[in-house]
Amino acid sequence: MTPYPQPTASVMPMRASSPVDVLVDVLSSERRLLEELVAVMQRQRAAVAADDLQALDDSVFATYRVLATLGEARRRRRSVNRLFGRDEDFDMNELEAELGAAMTPALVEARDQLRDVAQSLAVEVQRNKQVLEQAMARGKDYVTALVGAAAPAAPAVGYVPRGTPPTGARRLVDRSA
Repeated sequence: MTPYPQPTASVMPMRASSPVDVLVDVLSSERRLLEELVAVMQRQRAAVAADDLQALDDSVFATYRVLATLGEARRRRRSVNRLFGRDEDFDMNELEAELGAAMTPALVEARDQLRDVAQSLAVEVQRNKQVLEQAMARGKDYVTALVGAAAPAAPAVGYVPRGTPPTGARRLVDRSA
């Protein structure tokens, strides 16, 4: 007797999927991952607003996890693109022109939803960038106020030709002679 039940036809239905059905599934998977990333970005902003370092750390870990999974989903999409005889990085906006009659309403919907969520994610990332920059500036101002001194000026970075004395040690040279 085996400790695990054996799969049956009712548990694991065998279904032949067309390449279009596979592409719909791939795009839907990517969309769900991007939606999860949008939620992570929102949690990250809330963590910054609440000064919750643990939640912020958790959001960073969640971001890495989702991005790794998204990388796998994109590799899967590149494989499906090859299945269609297209370049791996085929532009999804050209699907209708390329597939013609094979373009199904489900594929149009999956593509459009993925594009919409990707645009939402871009907005969320930009918001988070601004929030994090503001939080870092506030933190710097706080430390400066706490120490009671102005922040030190960053040294100027530049090229000084070899043999040139330091700025304070230069002598005026009469070039009229």
